[in-house]
Amino acid sequence: MITVGIDVGSITTKAVLMNGSAWQSTLRPTGYSPRQAGREVLDELLDKAGLAQADIDYIIATGYGRITLDFADKAMTEITCHARGAHHLAPGADLVIDIGGQDSKVIFTDGYGNVTDFSMNDKCAAGTGRFLQVMAAAMGVDVSELAELARGMEPVQISSMCTVFAESEVISLLAEGVERGRIIAGIHRSVANRVVAMAERIGKGELIAFTGGVAKNEGVKEYLAKALGREIVVSPESQLAGAFGAAIIAREKLLKAR
Repeated sequence: MITVGIDVGSITTKAVLMNGSAWQSTLRPTGYSPRQAGREVLDELLDKAGLAQADIDYIIATGYGRITLDFADKAMTEITCHARGAHHLAPGADLVIDIGGQDSKVIFTDGYGNVTDFSMNDKCAAGTGRFLQVMAAAMGVDVSELAELARGMEPVQISSMCTVFAESEVISLLAEGVERGRIIAGIHRSVANRVVAMAERIGKGELIAFTGGVAKNEGVKEYLAKALGREIVVSPESQLAGAFGAAIIAREKLLKAR
């Protein structure tokens, strides 16, 4: 059985092809066209694997752009796919924190990848990858530099989580001569506090998996772990959790149909 999961996010589109226990992946910026990005990651996977689309038994699309992929066999919510993918990457995880480009999610599971409850922030950029991008731009750095610049710094208080007001606050702090690293540390703590507030509404969990692009940021991970008082697992493939989950669910659907 060969299955593919495609996670079309607001910033990055990810895809995973599973063939038995073997897997391959690819990702690329979503850009202006979610459908085109989804098509391109599928074509890249097929080229890597030396396969044609006719060789794929089932494709599941997830993420905010999932309904645009008319070549997929099924579209499923990212909540379901991230929970299953996080369990694959961190077996036994009963709480999944996913911080993506345009939303953040806290998903409580039964420890086997099945959703039992969740909380989601998709109404504003606060606590998302987009928020971090805007703050990085305000300080004249790339978002990939944030964790290193804030390492070992005492965080300054960031009062607002509204992106517009927080950006103005950051600019004011820079004008006052506050060290950039302290400001970034404060931003990391604010993002973590926002997500922790979501988590506390449904439970802290025992084993926490951190997924999404922001999981690469060690500063955010550190403040999350402190606030929750739990170990947080970040897999090297954390950004692929949704695509993994979609490919795994596709395989399960094929097995049930047999």
